[in-house]
Amino acid sequence: MAAQFSSSERRVIMVILALALFFPLTCAGRMGISRQKLEVQKHLKRLNKPAVKTIKSPDGDIIDCVHVSHQPAFDHPFLQNHTVQIRPSYHPEGIFDENKVSAKPKQRSKSITQLWHLNGRCPEGTIPIRRTKKDDILRASSVKRYGRKKHRTIPKPRSADPDLINESGHQHAIAYVEGDKYYGAKATINVWEPKIQQSNEFSLSQLWILGGSFGEDLNSIEAGWQVSPDLYGDNNTRLFTYWTSDAYQATGCYNLLCSGFIQINSEIAMGASIFPVSGYRGSQYDISILVWKDPKEGHWWMQFGNDYVLGYWPSFLFSYLADSASMIEWGGEVVNSQPDGQHTSTQMGSGHFPEEGFSKSSYFRNIQIVDGSNNLRAPKGIGTFTEQSNCYDVQNGNNGDWGNYFYYGGPGKNPNCP
Repeated sequence: MAAQFSSSERRVIMVILALALFFPLTCAGRMGISRQKLEVQKHLKRLNKPAVKTIKSPDGDIIDCVHVSHQPAFDHPFLQNHTVQIRPSYHPEGIFDENKVSAKPKQRSKSITQLWHLNGRCPEGTIPIRRTKKDDILRASSVKRYGRKKHRTIPKPRSADPDLINESGHQHAIAYVEGDKYYGAKATINVWEPKIQQSNEFSLSQLWILGGSFGEDLNSIEAGWQVSPDLYGDNNTRLFTYWTSDAYQATGCYNLLCSGFIQINSEIAMGASIFPVSGYRGSQYDISILVWKDPKEGHWWMQFGNDYVLGYWPSFLFSYLADSASMIEWGGEVVNSQPDGQHTSTQMGSGHFPEEGFSKSSYFRNIQIVDGSNNLRAPKGIGTFTEQSNCYDVQNGNNGDWGNYFYYGGPGKNPNCP
Protein backbone atom coordinates (compact mmCIF):
# COMPACT_ATOMS: atom_id res chain seq x y z
CA MET A 1 0.00 0.00 0.00
CA ALA A 2 1.33 3.45 -0.96
CA ALA A 3 2.63 5.49 1.96
CA GLN A 4 0.50 8.49 2.85
CA PHE A 5 2.28 11.80 3.60
CA SER A 6 0.89 14.89 5.21
CA SER A 7 1.07 18.12 3.15
CA SER A 8 3.97 19.44 5.30
CA GLU A 9 5.90 16.18 4.80
CA ARG A 10 5.28 16.37 1.04
CA ARG A 11 6.71 19.92 1.01
CA VAL A 12 9.89 18.74 2.80
CA ILE A 13 10.31 15.87 0.28
CA MET A 14 9.86 18.30 -2.66
CA VAL A 15 12.54 20.61 -1.22
CA ILE A 16 14.98 17.68 -0.74
CA LEU A 17 14.38 16.47 -4.33
CA ALA A 18 14.83 20.01 -5.71
CA LEU A 19 18.11 20.43 -3.80
CA ALA A 20 19.34 17.03 -5.01
CA LEU A 21 18.74 18.11 -8.61
CA PHE A 22 20.10 21.63 -8.07
CA PHE A 23 23.46 20.75 -6.49
CA PRO A 24 24.83 18.68 -9.42
CA LEU A 25 23.78 21.50 -11.78
CA THR A 26 25.48 24.21 -9.72
CA CYS A 27 28.57 22.03 -9.33
CA ALA A 28 28.65 21.47 -13.09
CA GLY A 29 28.13 25.20 -13.59
CA ARG A 30 30.97 25.99 -11.22
CA MET A 31 33.22 23.46 -12.93
CA GLY A 32 32.34 25.02 -16.31
CA ILE A 33 33.20 28.50 -15.00
CA SER A 34 36.49 27.38 -13.45
CA ARG A 35 37.41 25.51 -16.66
CA GLN A 36 36.75 28.68 -18.65
CA LYS A 37 38.78 30.72 -16.14
CA LEU A 38 41.69 28.31 -16.55
CA GLU A 39 41.40 28.48 -20.36
CA VAL A 40 41.40 32.30 -20.26
CA GLN A 41 44.43 32.36 -17.92
CA LYS A 42 46.35 29.98 -20.19
CA HIS A 43 45.53 32.09 -23.25
CA LEU A 44 46.60 35.31 -21.50
CA LYS A 45 49.91 33.65 -20.57
CA ARG A 46 50.42 32.59 -24.20
CA LEU A 47 49.74 36.11 -25.54
CA ASN A 48 51.32 38.34 -22.88
CA LYS A 49 55.04 37.68 -23.09
CA PRO A 50 57.46 38.83 -20.34
CA ALA A 51 58.20 42.56 -20.77
CA VAL A 52 61.54 44.38 -20.60
CA LYS A 53 59.62 47.63 -19.95
CA THR A 54 55.94 48.55 -19.58
CA ILE A 55 54.26 51.80 -20.68
CA LYS A 56 50.78 52.94 -19.58
CA SER A 57 49.00 54.74 -22.43
CA PRO A 58 46.66 57.70 -21.68
CA ASP A 59 43.77 55.67 -23.16
CA GLY A 60 44.19 52.87 -20.58
CA ASP A 61 46.17 50.49 -22.81
CA ILE A 62 49.24 48.81 -21.38
CA ILE A 63 52.10 48.50 -23.86
CA ASP A 64 54.66 45.81 -23.07
CA CYS A 65 58.12 46.15 -24.62
CA VAL A 66 58.94 42.51 -25.41
CA HIS A 67 62.27 41.21 -26.71
CA VAL A 68 62.02 40.65 -30.49
CA SER A 69 62.81 36.93 -30.14
CA HIS A 70 60.09 36.40 -27.48
CA GLN A 71 57.13 37.68 -29.55
CA PRO A 72 54.02 35.48 -30.20
CA ALA A 73 55.13 34.69 -33.79
CA PHE A 74 57.70 32.23 -32.47
CA ASP A 75 55.03 30.02 -30.90
CA HIS A 76 54.43 28.76 -34.46
CA PRO A 77 55.97 25.28 -34.90
CA PHE A 78 57.48 26.31 -38.29
CA LEU A 79 59.18 29.35 -36.73
CA GLN A 80 61.03 27.57 -33.91
CA ASN A 81 64.41 27.97 -35.64
CA HIS A 82 63.57 30.99 -37.77
CA THR A 83 66.22 33.70 -38.05
CA VAL A 84 64.53 37.10 -37.87
CA GLN A 85 65.06 39.16 -41.00
CA ILE A 86 66.06 42.61 -39.75
CA ARG A 87 65.22 44.36 -43.02
CA PRO A 88 63.69 43.49 -46.37
CA SER A 89 66.12 42.48 -49.13
CA TYR A 90 64.38 44.89 -51.51
CA HIS A 91 62.04 47.86 -51.26
CA PRO A 92 59.67 48.53 -54.16
CA GLU A 93 61.09 51.05 -56.63
CA GLY A 94 59.26 54.35 -56.94
CA ILE A 95 58.51 55.11 -53.28
CA PHE A 96 58.29 58.85 -52.91
CA ASP A 97 58.21 61.09 -49.86
CA GLU A 98 54.61 62.23 -49.61
CA ASN A 99 55.59 65.29 -47.58
CA LYS A 100 57.48 66.67 -50.57
CA VAL A 101 54.48 66.37 -52.89
CA SER A 102 53.12 69.82 -53.62
CA ALA A 103 49.59 69.23 -52.39
CA LYS A 104 47.59 72.44 -52.05
CA PRO A 105 47.94 73.76 -48.48
CA LYS A 106 44.22 73.29 -47.86
CA GLN A 107 44.54 69.65 -48.94
CA ARG A 108 47.70 68.83 -47.00
CA SER A 109 47.21 66.47 -44.08
CA LYS A 110 49.16 66.58 -40.82
CA SER A 111 51.44 64.03 -39.19
CA ILE A 112 50.10 61.36 -36.92
CA THR A 113 51.40 59.20 -34.08
CA GLN A 114 50.17 56.67 -31.51
CA LEU A 115 48.72 57.74 -28.19
CA TRP A 116 51.06 55.63 -26.00
CA HIS A 117 54.08 57.58 -27.33
CA LEU A 118 53.05 60.43 -25.01
CA ASN A 119 54.20 58.30 -22.05
CA GLY A 120 57.37 56.68 -23.39
CA ARG A 121 59.04 54.52 -26.04
CA CYS A 122 60.30 50.95 -26.23
CA PRO A 123 64.05 50.28 -26.20
CA GLU A 124 65.79 48.95 -29.31
CA GLY A 125 65.74 45.19 -29.65
CA THR A 126 62.18 45.05 -28.28
CA ILE A 127 58.78 45.42 -29.92
CA PRO A 128 55.71 47.13 -28.39
CA ILE A 129 52.79 44.74 -27.80
CA ARG A 130 49.38 45.88 -26.57
CA ARG A 131 48.67 43.78 -23.48
CA THR A 132 45.60 41.55 -23.70
CA LYS A 133 43.34 41.75 -20.64
CA LYS A 134 40.93 39.16 -19.28
CA ASP A 135 37.92 41.27 -20.30
CA ASP A 136 39.16 41.39 -23.91
CA ILE A 137 38.99 37.60 -24.16
CA LEU A 138 35.67 37.36 -22.28
CA ARG A 139 34.03 39.67 -24.86
CA ALA A 140 34.80 37.13 -27.62
CA SER A 141 32.33 34.38 -28.47
CA SER A 142 34.93 31.86 -27.23
CA VAL A 143 38.59 31.79 -26.19
CA LYS A 144 39.35 30.06 -29.50
CA ARG A 145 37.65 32.78 -31.59
CA TYR A 146 39.32 35.69 -29.76
CA GLY A 147 41.19 37.93 -32.20
CA ARG A 148 39.63 36.32 -35.27
CA LYS A 149 37.22 37.68 -37.86
CA LYS A 150 34.02 35.85 -38.65
CA HIS A 151 33.86 33.77 -41.81
CA ARG A 152 32.68 35.53 -45.05
CA THR A 153 33.80 39.10 -44.57
CA ILE A 154 35.54 39.81 -47.87
CA PRO A 155 33.83 42.12 -50.35
CA LYS A 156 33.26 40.14 -53.54
CA PRO A 157 32.70 42.68 -56.30
CA ARG A 158 29.81 42.12 -58.73
CA SER A 159 27.97 39.73 -56.41
CA ALA A 160 25.72 42.24 -54.68
CA ASP A 161 22.97 39.70 -54.35
CA PRO A 162 20.56 41.01 -51.63
CA ASP A 163 20.50 37.55 -49.99
CA LEU A 164 24.28 37.59 -49.75
CA ILE A 165 24.27 41.07 -48.16
CA ASN A 166 21.91 39.99 -45.40
CA GLU A 167 23.62 36.66 -44.92
CA SER A 168 27.09 38.04 -44.22
CA GLY A 169 26.00 41.25 -42.46
CA HIS A 170 29.12 43.01 -43.77
CA GLN A 171 28.93 46.02 -46.06
CA HIS A 172 31.65 47.67 -48.09
CA ALA A 173 32.56 50.65 -50.25
CA ILE A 174 35.72 49.76 -52.13
CA ALA A 175 37.93 50.27 -55.17
CA TYR A 176 39.61 47.16 -56.59
CA VAL A 177 41.78 45.71 -59.35
CA GLU A 178 41.97 42.12 -60.60
CA GLY A 179 43.14 40.09 -63.57
CA ASP A 180 46.89 40.38 -63.08
CA LYS A 181 49.60 39.18 -60.69
CA TYR A 182 50.13 41.67 -57.87
CA TYR A 183 53.07 41.79 -55.48
CA GLY A 184 51.86 44.48 -53.11
CA ALA A 185 49.74 47.59 -52.63
CA LYS A 186 50.02 51.05 -51.14
CA ALA A 187 47.60 53.77 -50.07
CA THR A 188 47.36 56.87 -47.95
CA ILE A 189 44.22 56.61 -45.82
CA ASN A 190 42.36 59.42 -44.09
CA VAL A 191 41.83 58.60 -40.37
CA TRP A 192 38.49 59.21 -38.60
CA GLU A 193 36.64 57.99 -35.52
CA PRO A 194 33.33 56.64 -36.87
CA LYS A 195 30.42 56.11 -34.45
CA ILE A 196 29.48 52.48 -33.85
CA GLN A 197 25.83 51.70 -32.97
CA GLN A 198 26.21 48.23 -31.40
CA SER A 199 29.26 46.88 -29.57
CA ASN A 200 29.27 43.75 -31.79
CA GLU A 201 29.67 45.91 -34.92
CA PHE A 202 32.85 47.55 -36.26
CA SER A 203 33.97 50.06 -38.85
CA LEU A 204 37.29 49.83 -40.64
CA SER A 205 39.24 51.23 -43.57
CA GLN A 206 41.94 49.01 -45.04
CA LEU A 207 43.65 47.46 -48.02
CA TRP A 208 43.20 43.77 -48.86
CA ILE A 209 45.80 41.65 -50.69
CA LEU A 210 43.95 38.57 -51.91
CA GLY A 211 44.85 35.23 -53.46
CA GLY A 212 42.75 32.17 -54.29
CA SER A 213 39.02 31.87 -54.81
CA PHE A 214 36.36 33.35 -52.56
CA GLY A 215 35.68 29.84 -51.25
CA GLU A 216 37.27 28.05 -48.31
CA ASP A 217 40.83 28.57 -49.54
CA LEU A 218 41.01 32.38 -49.69
CA ASN A 219 44.34 33.94 -48.67
CA SER A 220 44.22 37.52 -47.39
CA ILE A 221 46.61 40.10 -45.91
CA GLU A 222 44.89 43.21 -44.56
CA ALA A 223 46.04 46.45 -42.93
CA GLY A 224 44.45 49.77 -42.01
CA TRP A 225 42.56 51.40 -39.15
CA GLN A 226 39.48 50.22 -37.28
CA VAL A 227 37.04 51.00 -34.48
CA SER A 228 35.94 47.73 -32.83
CA PRO A 229 34.40 47.87 -29.32
CA ASP A 230 34.21 44.06 -29.12
CA LEU A 231 37.90 43.56 -29.87
CA TYR A 232 39.39 46.49 -27.92
CA GLY A 233 36.73 47.44 -25.35
CA ASP A 234 36.43 51.07 -26.49
CA ASN A 235 35.65 53.29 -29.49
CA ASN A 236 39.20 54.44 -30.28
CA THR A 237 40.58 54.36 -33.82
CA ARG A 238 43.39 51.81 -33.94
CA LEU A 239 46.03 50.60 -36.38
CA PHE A 240 45.49 46.94 -37.26
CA THR A 241 46.58 44.07 -39.47
CA TYR A 242 44.93 40.75 -40.28
CA TRP A 243 45.82 37.59 -42.19
CA THR A 244 44.17 34.29 -43.09
CA SER A 245 45.01 31.42 -45.42
CA ASP A 246 41.66 29.59 -45.26
CA ALA A 247 38.96 32.27 -45.53
CA TYR A 248 38.98 33.09 -41.77
CA GLN A 249 38.19 29.54 -40.66
CA ALA A 250 41.11 28.28 -38.54
CA THR A 251 44.16 30.37 -39.51
CA GLY A 252 45.17 33.95 -38.86
CA CYS A 253 44.15 36.75 -36.54
CA TYR A 254 44.27 40.47 -35.84
CA ASN A 255 47.61 42.07 -35.02
CA LEU A 256 49.84 39.80 -32.88
CA LEU A 257 47.00 37.78 -31.32
CA CYS A 258 48.32 34.53 -32.78
CA SER A 259 51.62 33.32 -34.20
CA GLY A 260 52.30 34.48 -37.74
CA PHE A 261 53.34 38.10 -38.30
CA ILE A 262 56.94 38.80 -37.23
CA GLN A 263 57.42 42.36 -35.97
CA ILE A 264 60.85 44.02 -36.05
CA ASN A 265 59.93 47.64 -35.27
CA SER A 266 60.18 49.12 -31.75
CA GLU A 267 58.13 52.27 -32.47
CA ILE A 268 54.66 51.20 -33.61
CA ALA A 269 52.26 48.93 -31.69
CA MET A 270 49.67 46.91 -33.61
CA GLY A 271 46.20 47.52 -32.22
CA ALA A 272 47.22 50.76 -30.45
CA SER A 273 45.26 54.02 -30.80
CA ILE A 274 46.10 56.40 -33.64
CA PHE A 275 46.31 60.03 -32.60
CA PRO A 276 44.99 62.54 -33.57
CA VAL A 277 42.10 61.84 -35.98
CA SER A 278 40.50 64.02 -38.66
CA GLY A 279 37.70 66.45 -37.83
CA TYR A 280 34.71 67.38 -40.00
CA ARG A 281 35.69 70.65 -41.73
CA GLY A 282 38.79 70.61 -39.49
CA SER A 283 42.39 69.35 -39.68
CA GLN A 284 42.86 66.18 -41.75
CA TYR A 285 45.16 63.36 -40.68
CA ASP A 286 46.10 60.36 -42.77
CA ILE A 287 48.31 57.28 -42.57
CA SER A 288 50.25 55.63 -45.34
CA ILE A 289 50.43 51.83 -45.59
CA LEU A 290 52.53 49.74 -47.96
CA VAL A 291 52.51 45.93 -48.11
CA TRP A 292 54.81 44.19 -50.60
CA LYS A 293 56.39 40.83 -51.35
CA ASP A 294 60.17 40.70 -51.02
CA PRO A 295 61.33 39.20 -54.35
CA LYS A 296 64.30 37.45 -52.71
CA GLU A 297 62.90 35.87 -49.52
CA GLY A 298 59.24 35.80 -50.61
CA HIS A 299 57.93 37.24 -47.30
CA TRP A 300 55.19 39.90 -47.30
CA TRP A 301 56.45 43.09 -45.62
CA MET A 302 54.51 46.00 -44.15
CA GLN A 303 55.57 49.64 -43.89
CA PHE A 304 53.71 52.33 -41.93
CA GLY A 305 54.33 55.93 -43.10
CA ASN A 306 57.69 56.76 -44.70
CA ASP A 307 59.83 55.66 -41.77
CA TYR A 308 58.52 52.51 -40.14
CA VAL A 309 59.09 49.07 -41.66
CA LEU A 310 57.01 47.08 -39.16
CA GLY A 311 57.75 43.46 -40.03
CA TYR A 312 56.62 40.60 -42.26
CA TRP A 313 54.30 37.65 -42.81
CA PRO A 314 56.50 34.62 -43.69
CA SER A 315 55.52 33.20 -47.09
CA PHE A 316 54.97 29.66 -45.71
CA LEU A 317 51.80 30.92 -43.95
CA PHE A 318 50.07 31.05 -47.34
CA SER A 319 49.25 28.87 -50.32
CA TYR A 320 48.25 31.27 -53.14
CA LEU A 321 50.03 34.30 -51.67
CA ALA A 322 53.25 32.28 -51.53
CA ASP A 323 53.36 33.21 -55.22
CA SER A 324 51.39 36.44 -55.80
CA ALA A 325 48.03 38.13 -55.24
CA SER A 326 45.26 37.98 -57.85
CA MET A 327 43.21 40.89 -56.51
CA ILE A 328 43.78 44.09 -54.51
CA GLU A 329 41.01 45.99 -52.71
CA TRP A 330 41.05 49.33 -50.89
CA GLY A 331 38.16 50.81 -48.91
CA GLY A 332 35.77 50.64 -45.99
CA GLU A 333 33.84 47.86 -44.26
CA VAL A 334 31.21 47.85 -41.51
CA VAL A 335 29.17 45.18 -39.77
CA ASN A 336 25.43 45.73 -40.16
CA SER A 337 23.79 43.53 -37.52
CA GLN A 338 20.40 45.10 -38.37
CA PRO A 339 19.49 46.12 -34.82
CA ASP A 340 15.68 46.27 -34.38
CA GLY A 341 15.34 44.90 -37.93
CA GLN A 342 16.61 48.18 -39.41
CA HIS A 343 19.90 49.12 -41.03
CA THR A 344 22.58 50.03 -38.51
CA SER A 345 23.62 53.67 -38.06
CA THR A 346 27.26 52.61 -37.68
CA GLN A 347 29.29 55.05 -39.76
CA MET A 348 31.83 54.18 -42.44
CA GLY A 349 34.82 56.52 -42.86
CA SER A 350 33.77 59.98 -41.66
CA GLY A 351 30.08 59.04 -41.68
CA HIS A 352 29.54 61.36 -44.66
CA PHE A 353 28.94 60.49 -48.32
CA PRO A 354 31.74 60.85 -50.94
CA GLU A 355 30.17 63.83 -52.72
CA GLU A 356 30.89 66.07 -49.70
CA GLY A 357 34.61 65.96 -50.62
CA PHE A 358 37.77 67.02 -48.78
CA SER A 359 37.62 67.64 -44.99
CA LYS A 360 34.10 66.20 -44.83
CA SER A 361 34.32 62.78 -46.47
CA SER A 362 36.93 60.07 -45.94
CA TYR A 363 39.46 59.27 -48.70
CA PHE A 364 42.15 56.93 -49.97
CA ARG A 365 44.77 58.68 -52.12
CA ASN A 366 47.85 57.69 -54.10
CA ILE A 367 46.60 54.12 -54.40
CA GLN A 368 49.23 51.98 -56.11
CA ILE A 369 50.12 48.36 -56.78
CA VAL A 370 53.52 46.62 -56.84
CA ASP A 371 54.14 44.85 -60.17
CA GLY A 372 56.27 41.79 -61.07
CA SER A 373 59.37 43.99 -61.44
CA ASN A 374 58.98 45.27 -57.87
CA ASN A 375 57.85 48.72 -59.10
CA LEU A 376 55.11 50.77 -57.48
CA ARG A 377 52.74 51.99 -60.16
CA ALA A 378 49.23 53.25 -60.75
CA PRO A 379 46.68 50.42 -60.93
CA LYS A 380 45.01 49.76 -64.31
CA GLY A 381 41.27 49.22 -64.70
CA ILE A 382 40.09 50.26 -61.22
CA GLY A 383 36.56 49.12 -60.43
CA THR A 384 34.36 50.30 -57.55
CA PHE A 385 31.81 48.32 -55.57
CA THR A 386 29.26 48.84 -52.81
CA GLU A 387 26.31 46.67 -51.78
CA GLN A 388 23.93 49.55 -50.94
CA SER A 389 25.01 52.96 -52.25
CA ASN A 390 22.20 54.69 -50.29
CA CYS A 391 23.91 53.57 -47.06
CA TYR A 392 27.61 53.78 -48.01
CA ASP A 393 29.04 54.89 -51.34
CA VAL A 394 32.32 55.27 -53.26
CA GLN A 395 33.48 57.73 -55.96
CA ASN A 396 36.92 57.55 -57.57
CA GLY A 397 39.04 60.07 -59.47
CA ASN A 398 42.56 61.00 -60.55
CA ASN A 399 44.69 64.14 -60.34
CA GLY A 400 48.33 65.24 -60.30
CA ASP A 401 48.71 65.57 -56.51
CA TRP A 402 46.70 62.60 -55.33
CA GLY A 403 47.22 60.17 -58.22
CA ASN A 404 44.40 57.62 -58.16
CA TYR A 405 42.10 58.37 -55.25
CA PHE A 406 38.54 57.85 -54.06
CA TYR A 407 36.18 59.25 -51.47
CA TYR A 408 34.00 56.70 -49.70
CA GLY A 409 31.75 56.07 -46.70
CA GLY A 410 28.41 57.17 -45.34
CA PRO A 411 26.13 57.30 -42.31
CA GLY A 412 24.43 53.93 -42.67
CA LYS A 413 20.79 54.29 -41.62
CA ASN A 414 19.13 57.39 -43.17
CA PRO A 415 15.78 58.11 -44.94
CA ASN A 416 17.10 56.40 -48.13
CA CYS A 417 18.69 53.51 -46.22
CA PRO A 418 15.99 52.27 -43.86
